[in-house]
Amino acid sequence: MLEINNLNVSIDKKIILDNFNLKIGEGEIHVIMGPNGVGKSTLARVIMGDDTYKINKGEINYFNENLLKMKVYERSRKGIFVTYQHPKEIEGVANMDFLKTSVTSITNEKLNLFKFANEVNALKDELKIKNNMLYRSINVGFSGGEKKKNEILQMNLLKPKLIILDELDSGLDVDSLKIVCNSINKYLENNKNTSVIIITHYQKMLEEIKPDYVHVLMNGKIVETGDINLANKIFEKGFDSISTNEMKEQK
Repeated sequence: MLEINNLNVSIDKKIILDNFNLKIGEGEIHVIMGPNGVGKSTLARVIMGDDTYKINKGEINYFNENLLKMKVYERSRKGIFVTYQHPKEIEGVANMDFLKTSVTSITNEKLNLFKFANEVNALKDELKIKNNMLYRSINVGFSGGEKKKNEILQMNLLKPKLIILDELDSGLDVDSLKIVCNSINKYLENNKNTSVIIITHYQKMLEEIKPDYVHVLMNGKIVETGDINLANKIFEKGFDSISTNEMKEQK
């Protein structure tokens, strides 16, 4: 599904990702871990097309197409979805209107309003979202947890093929985290070819959504790959337990 080769990315002449490589197959769940400031969120933004970052070299192929040549809206229409750590607030745009427009732009078909309303209401109940949130300005006045639930509501409606969860768990209490993870797991059960990239610092997220691969990002590249045991090792002993030359250089 996704293949990143020798990617070098910078911002303000500072290199963030350097010789970064990653391959993701259909239906796989990958976790990206690493200390603060090593480029985890940069990776998510580059995949989605944030032009704040400069691509110095390398390639990103998505279903064998050059992703770097696509506009942001083209990436979205081809099934890439990112939940951001700090979702934007948009004053004056009703949440429900935004959802309708977003779905229509993806499907390029006339919306069946009755079917759409039923789907939204079912998801609203599943995510325990208050009814008035659907008609308020996007994320304005929402709590951190409400913003994250709203992201997962969008995800379910847009039906992506590649989901990138950028610290979804930040701002969520234990109950809300379980609710959003249950919704994600239900979506993945019904869409088995969908792949996920999880960026997280916390163990609870990975207890709820079981990863196939765990990668450690340092000095702009992946320095170690394993399974859930690698994540558990980091949760228990910290990133100092990753004994690599890259880690020594970072210190």
